[in-house]
Amino acid sequence: MKLLGGALVCGLLLLAPAAQAHQFTTKIDNPYLPLAPGSRWVYHDVLTGERTVVRVTNETRRIANGVTGRVVRDTVREHGHVTEDTSDWYAQDERGNVWYLGEDTKEYAHGKVSSTEGSWEAGVQGARGGIAMPAHPRVGRAYRQEYYAGHAEDHARVLSRDDQVEVPAGHYKRALLTKEWTPLEPDVLEYKLYAPGVGVVLESTVSGGAERNELVSFHR
Repeated sequence: MKLLGGALVCGLLLLAPAAQAHQFTTKIDNPYLPLAPGSRWVYHDVLTGERTVVRVTNETRRIANGVTGRVVRDTVREHGHVTEDTSDWYAQDERGNVWYLGEDTKEYAHGKVSSTEGSWEAGVQGARGGIAMPAHPRVGRAYRQEYYAGHAEDHARVLSRDDQVEVPAGHYKRALLTKEWTPLEPDVLEYKLYAPGVGVVLESTVSGGAERNELVSFHR
């Protein structure tokens, strides 16, 4: 797989700070992370009670590194009140890898913005885009999902491509299982299951927290 100027070191994809814009598109059809405008996912955290709605918008944003990304809104509510609202930016390269290009995130307390920690943009202050989903996620492959030193340093590793999972939205087979972590929070470990044609169907924090987000509904 061509890494657009990156290199494979210690099993992790280390991504170049700049990219060639013509190699990317906002039409994202990777089977494990399809992001077609109008798609909508609703998740329920059975442990915290939070409700998360993820919606792919018709909007795009030109990122500082020159790539145009698709805008995806991620809104979290607890007891009906918005606690977090984020715009994420994604693009897909010509090989089929989905790249994560940054986010504008806002946390709320008592109806007012209380924090924007975690916001970053590829090409700004040394931040680099990362792989949200490889074109060919082979078992054992590790990749960096984002990089903004000291703020956003998520990593993932593919554990399986033949799992199954049952959530309120349905029963899914041939699911992709990943392990995800960040050196910024070494005690936190998360597992995610991605269903072909759907995307994330289950997200579970197994260390350093108590979260279990289950897919309730999905509309393309």
